[in-house]
Parts: sequence; structure tokens; C-alpha cells
Amino acid sequence: MFTFTNAHKKLIEEHMAKYPSDKRQSALLPVLDIAQRQNGGWLSMDALTAVADVVGISVLKAHEVASFYTMYHLKPVGKYHIQVCGTTPCWLRGAEGVRDVCTKHLKIGMKEVTKDGLFSIEEVECLGACVNAPVVQINDNYFEDLDEASVIALIDTCKKEGLPHSYSAVGRHASEPRKGDDDA
Repeated sequence: MFTFTNAHKKLIEEHMAKYPSDKRQSALLPVLDIAQRQNGGWLSMDALTAVADVVGISVLKAHEVASFYTMYHLKPVGKYHIQVCGTTPCWLRGAEGVRDVCTKHLKIGMKEVTKDGLFSIEEVECLGACVNAPVVQINDNYFEDLDEASVIALIDTCKKEGLPHSYSAVGRHASEPRKGDDDA
């Protein structure tokens, strides 16, 4: 049975305080996120039930919302959940190769979890960092300017050292031009 921890209850209260008391359901998205984080990266039916109770909606409504957004997962994901952007800018800069090398290196298909539970992968729509394509998000961290070799190195780093902070594989800061790019 899923129940929110005291720390998570406090976070929920902070979010709920942002809305009028008769509009508790407006806090649904952050409460779903809190539940998912507490539940190891996914929303079980017990977690959805707890969320629905907190915000005052039906479990069906909570499930409908959770199933609509790709940021919520209705089945277990790996400790490192890899989301590969597949929209046009990333695709044009090699996201398909990045996606394929991830699945091959990890020996799993899309929306599958490795046997050790460390990794899962899915293709998602725009991650909002188009200028630094291709982009991968792992948990809350963004990794930009990737290619096949750099994404394998990233996966291996996660295995050995844990999840690094966000970075550009080519050392770019924010959306500045790549070193050596002609700005004409």
C-alpha cells in the first residue's frame, strides 16, 4: 500500500497552498510527480489512488492525466531512465543513431528495463534543447550535442559512477556556437 512519507506530504502541502482550497485538483501534476519520485520512478495504482485522494479526484481521472503525459510512467522504469528526443532537429543531427546505439549497448528495446534494473529507454517528443541536438534526458539531467560514442560513454559513466550533472558532449555552454563553427 502506497502512502506518502512525511517529507513528501510537506512538499504536497506547499504545492496545495498555491491554489484556492476549492481548486485542490489544480495541484494534480506536481502531486503526480511527487508520488512518482517516491515510488521509484513510476506510478502504481496504489500511488495513483493516493494522489487522487489528496487532490480530491477519481482514480480514473488521475490515471487519465498520468497516461497522457510522457513524464509520468505507469510501469517500472530503470534507475536511469533515458529519454531520447526524436523530433526533427534532433533527428536531423543524429538522434536515430543515438537511440539505436542505446538499445544495442543496453540490449533492451524501447520502454524496456535492463535485467539489473539500472536502465530503461524511450523516445520522446521535443525536450526543448533543439539548438544542442541531439539531446537525451536521463532522469532530471540533460545531455546535449551527443553522438553514438558519447552516449555510450555516458551510459558507462552512469554504471560506474552514477548519474553525472547535465553537460554538452562538445563542451558548449548553453546555446553558444560550437567551437570551430562558422557563425556566418
